Amino acid sequence: MNRFTGILLIVLSAASFGTLAIFGRFAYAEGMDTFTVLFLRFGLSAAFMTLFLILRKEPFPRGRVLLQLIGMGALGYAGQSYLYMTAIKYASAGLVALLLYLYPFFVAILSLVFLHEKLIRSKVIALVLALVGTALTVGPVSGQLIGALMAITAALVYSIYIMVGASVMKNVSAFQSSTVIFASAGMVYGSLTLANGPHFPQTSTGWLVILGIVLISTVIPVVTFLAGLSKVGPTNAAMLSTIEPIVTVLLSTWLFGDKLAPIVLAGGLFILVAVLLLTRAEFGQSAESQPGV
Repeated sequence: MNRFTGILLIVLSAASFGTLAIFGRFAYAEGMDTFTVLFLRFGLSAAFMTLFLILRKEPFPRGRVLLQLIGMGALGYAGQSYLYMTAIKYASAGLVALLLYLYPFFVAILSLVFLHEKLIRSKVIALVLALVGTALTVGPVSGQLIGALMAITAALVYSIYIMVGASVMKNVSAFQSSTVIFASAGMVYGSLTLANGPHFPQTSTGWLVILGIVLISTVIPVVTFLAGLSKVGPTNAAMLSTIEPIVTVLLSTWLFGDKLAPIVLAGGLFILVAVLLLTRAEFGQSAESQPGV
């Protein structure tokens, strides 16, 4: 029962994250710009996470760890979010979500180069599938090259963010790190919003969209992912999270009438299969490294 609860929590988290591109499209339709949307997203999310920290009676990070987390938020998370939210202006929400899932392969490559991890056969197959899938999704048929390239760059930035965060997370809890990362990203976009002129929601619908981004696309998925992670483990959580782009594609088709060409859908399928192969390979390596297994 405990494991089943964990599965439900991770699925809920992935489905919630999958709504971000959808809410982003609605936000742009309400006249908001990328800087303002991200400022409100991170600023309000930081306020919610601060409340969680207080309720959990956890202290705020200090010293070197605090500076590292600020860097992760102000550079890594802020950069990835900007690329992702801007990409959906030029490409369909479904295509952007699919391409963002290239990040596990960038992580695998970075780990090979900098951590000297072994590149086993299953990882090679997964990498080839991911490359084929990428070629299909960003081909001329899609007609959305600018958005696709921005989504791929977002995946690369997110990969670097993960690599840096892997060592930092040894010293803080996920709640502590999320609060600082959200707050620092919020300050960056607060400054950019001020410099470029704010475009706050002018209608109640616009504010409901922002509330959806904060609660449904940010706070709820973060909290449910952290709660489910301890019950199912990181590898299973990663595998279950592959439903995120599927949710985005379905919602994008239903709400906006977006129709991805068959070749683009095939490319997305290659990427998702590659993610599953990669996470299964990681699970096998973890099991072999455990004594008595």
